[in-house]
Amino acid sequence: MLSIRQKIMDALLAMPGVSASQLETAQEAQRIQKVSFGEVLVAQGIISEKDLFLLLVRELHIPSINLAKFRMDPQLRELVPERLARQYNMVPISLMGDHMTVAISDPLNVFAVDDLRDLTGKGIDIVMGTPLQIREALDKFYGAPGEDTVADVAKGIDIGDLEIMSASADRTEFAETGAADQAPIIRMVNLVIKEAIQQRASDIHMEPTETNMRVRYRVDGVLLDVLEIPRESRNSVVVRIKIISRIDITVNQVPQDGRFRMRVSGKEVDFRVSILPTSHGSKIVMRILDKAKLSVGLGHLGFSQQAVTLIDEAIVKPFGMILVTGPTGSGKSTTLYSIISKLNTIDKNIITIEDPVEYLVDGLTQIEARSEIGLTFAAGLRAVLRQSPDIVMVGEIRDNETADIAIKAALTGQLVLSTLHTNDAAGAMTRLVDMGVEPFLVASCLVLICSQRLARKICPHCKKEVEIPEETLQSLHLPADKKIVFFEGQGCERCRHTGYLGRFGLTEILVVDDAIREMLLQGKSSDEIRDYARSVKGMKLLWDDALDSLAQGKTTLAEVCRVASFE
Repeated sequence: MLSIRQKIMDALLAMPGVSASQLETAQEAQRIQKVSFGEVLVAQGIISEKDLFLLLVRELHIPSINLAKFRMDPQLRELVPERLARQYNMVPISLMGDHMTVAISDPLNVFAVDDLRDLTGKGIDIVMGTPLQIREALDKFYGAPGEDTVADVAKGIDIGDLEIMSASADRTEFAETGAADQAPIIRMVNLVIKEAIQQRASDIHMEPTETNMRVRYRVDGVLLDVLEIPRESRNSVVVRIKIISRIDITVNQVPQDGRFRMRVSGKEVDFRVSILPTSHGSKIVMRILDKAKLSVGLGHLGFSQQAVTLIDEAIVKPFGMILVTGPTGSGKSTTLYSIISKLNTIDKNIITIEDPVEYLVDGLTQIEARSEIGLTFAAGLRAVLRQSPDIVMVGEIRDNETADIAIKAALTGQLVLSTLHTNDAAGAMTRLVDMGVEPFLVASCLVLICSQRLARKICPHCKKEVEIPEETLQSLHLPADKKIVFFEGQGCERCRHTGYLGRFGLTEILVVDDAIREMLLQGKSSDEIRDYARSVKGMKLLWDDALDSLAQGKTTLAEVCRVASFE
């Protein structure tokens, strides 16, 4: 402790306008007033609160955190009494196995850490927060009695120890090299990952700026600020993530990709890592891939019962092509993997070719397309067809060559699953023709096309009925005789004051029958095909499915307008 105190003293003396006599006076005042040394320094005007905070973060190599944008674990109220937290101006933010992470404004106060360790029986890891932020966080965390029900959020969630499975050798080597210096970085990375899983994030974004590294989570499709990592620590964070992802740490000037797997409370979670060089350093995006979601079935993904029935009838066919369409981030890959998981039996030879492979699934043969070595979708698909597959999944149909081979595979005895970027289901048929595929081939192979979007669900904990202006309803052409009760989320701790909690799928499913095949051969437009499917076959458009979800109180009118459009 003496060496740390001396390190801070030396750093203070190096600042312009700070003398040894001022520090001696401050030390004497601290002994008399029995307050923290930092409080005395600020009170006597030797250093500002902000500059002191930055100095401690820099000299002690302790990560800082923006508590205003961080959600603390409500269960920790039962472990850390309010009296002790306010006494030492610290707030618990997470529990990971036998280690608790707390934000503290005075890291030099060893009594605070010792008392908390003795009380909880946990190892204590600290991050830095400003005194004001911690006081505000304490009021929010322990303050109003009405907030006690927020503890229900974490019921049944026990993240437990984070164990890296796919890079254990590298992890050991990393820990043995300067273990004392690197341990805080390891804990920081684990904290970021653990909190992302707890908050149901799909992606972790770590973006370097001129002064720090910003960490954001994508929750329900929306990016949320979480914390900031000091500039001095960001290179160590990048190296740590590269090591566990088996990425070359000596290369920094080109984009890199990797992956790793963690066991979280006995459950395996895959992470796909993308690193991109920027003007301020390496930007990292980690996609969280939870394989448990793939085996729950399409109904649990939020699809309507009618959509699930139509898809189930289509996937039992021995050959043909099933397409899933929609923009980036609409859940196409998750839908395909859910279908594959249902078809994945011992008597089926299932091969996928993807860019990149998202989920690693036992029982599948999975190939990653690598155009730099000539392994394109088309080349890989040709090779796959010589492996006697029963089911082939192509990550995306991007060009004429891939489309042509995939369609011919569907005509010669394989069930082919793939994705396509079109706005609606009928547009996928004409898109394939526009790529140069003969209309009779498209008409012969297509079985079903599913166009989908992801819409956010209203948070059930703060859901309230609202009134929508009549002119708004008229502008959206909502049926006058269809009485819809509208709801919105008011915002609460459980949904991070967004009003939304979770997402579900909206679908538009076109089953290709003989009449639709004939229309395609006659050169009919996608609009004509869609109108026929809707009026004659009863196909629900995305807008229709969205209105049904609105009537059921699952989502808001604003969300319906965001993800679907009136035709």
